[in-house]
Amino acid sequence: MSFGTEKDYEFLGKIGLATENPGGFINGKWKATGPVISTFNPADSQEIAKVTEVSIEDYEEGIRASSEASKLWKSLTAPKRGDIVRQIGDALRAKLDYLGRLVSLEMGKILAEGIGEVQEVIDMCDFCVGLSRQLNGSIIPSERPNHMMFEVWNPLGIVGVITAFNFPCAVLGWNACVALVCGNCVVWKGAPTTPLVTIAVTKLIAEVLEKNNLPGAIFTAFCGGAEVGEAIAKDNRIPLVSFTGSSKVGQKVQRIVSERFGKCLLELSGNNALIVMDDADIELAVRSILFAAVGTAGQRCTTCRRLYLHESIYQNVLDKLVGLYKQVKIGNPLEKGTLVGPLHTHQSKENFEKGIGAIKSQGGKIAVGGSTVGSDGNYVQPTIVEISPTAAVVKEELFGPVLYVMKFKSLDEAIELNNSVPQGLSSSIFTRKPEIFFKWIGPQGSDCGIVNVNIPTNGAEIGGAFGGEKATGGGREAGSDSWKQYMRRSTCTINYGSELPLAQGINFG
Repeated sequence: MSFGTEKDYEFLGKIGLATENPGGFINGKWKATGPVISTFNPADSQEIAKVTEVSIEDYEEGIRASSEASKLWKSLTAPKRGDIVRQIGDALRAKLDYLGRLVSLEMGKILAEGIGEVQEVIDMCDFCVGLSRQLNGSIIPSERPNHMMFEVWNPLGIVGVITAFNFPCAVLGWNACVALVCGNCVVWKGAPTTPLVTIAVTKLIAEVLEKNNLPGAIFTAFCGGAEVGEAIAKDNRIPLVSFTGSSKVGQKVQRIVSERFGKCLLELSGNNALIVMDDADIELAVRSILFAAVGTAGQRCTTCRRLYLHESIYQNVLDKLVGLYKQVKIGNPLEKGTLVGPLHTHQSKENFEKGIGAIKSQGGKIAVGGSTVGSDGNYVQPTIVEISPTAAVVKEELFGPVLYVMKFKSLDEAIELNNSVPQGLSSSIFTRKPEIFFKWIGPQGSDCGIVNVNIPTNGAEIGGAFGGEKATGGGREAGSDSWKQYMRRSTCTINYGSELPLAQGINFG
């Protein structure tokens, strides 16, 4: 395989990046007074650029400015806010290829996935333009004569968005596009290891705000570490905090936000299962499993980590998968034909090695893969493991391209296995039988937030609400009625008569 060179970095100037970059967009200006860090190319472990992170003093300045900008932003009509988001989408669209290349370079996912991620933000912008004219409240029949009862939705004020490295801009899109049209200012803390994506996306948003003579503090961005995330979680001026990351850290964030009676929207760990029934279209299932388990080098929250095969088709499906895995091209994510890029960090590579050790110690049999690749970069082999469903490692999320394969005998057993882990994000079943479809999606089926039939566990569309149950956190982002989490609801009653009838027929004098 070949790795990146300095030529791979020449395009960065096209999206406003330099060899040294301030990592805070605060009150409409770029500044940062914290430590200087380096961001690295996971393909060869070489430095891409330097970024100055924000300090707590920078954070405080940013929040004060955001609070002030909120007064103007929430006073604009929702369709006007939608038009600003439309312009943000157009700005991203104009730089789609460059931004997609940056995501691929800094995060490590293949170029097609990098471009696809930026496209997802653009799609969210388009979706939210329409949403800005549909923030509707219900009209409720009143039991009292000459009274009208209805719901009114108003902005929260500021929404804090803390995103993770694996989708360094898509998760921002799920949250920020909705939050903005709902009338909220946005404070974004990007992942510490993808600061260039944070800066490049923010620069385009800043240009749109400036062009429309709007305060830059409507959108604030911070590059920084855990102390900035903790400040957001503790801040009473931020009514809603959206956090994407591990269940362990998410639980801490939730506790801090709850202590101040704030609202928390959590997108946490996934340990997603795919079930293949004995009547399934095997070729369709195998193609889906490959993408679900290997895409983004197994670093999607919706990656398929558990595969349950009916005992009658187990060996056939396993053999086909092993054959495909042996053909997967591992290499530079910017190169054409690469299907698996590197893991994001050297620590991720070490976690993979530790995970393989734990798998072997618990009786797991490596069917294919199981090793790291080369000394440069963070490459590992996509791995298939035959293992008992009772092994402890099966209940944990190993964030890499490791697929546990297990047998089952009946649909009820498969559903029980699907639901047997702490996480509850995504799930899928492959079958041709309608009676199985409807049991699977019903109250006796999957307990996940995403329940699919004959498609992979990953690759969710933006039109639906994205999120999961149990240790995945219970949050919902992107489409459907997720917007309601970004607003406050008031139930309003107007008496347009001259009498004062009371509810429940109460006579009070």
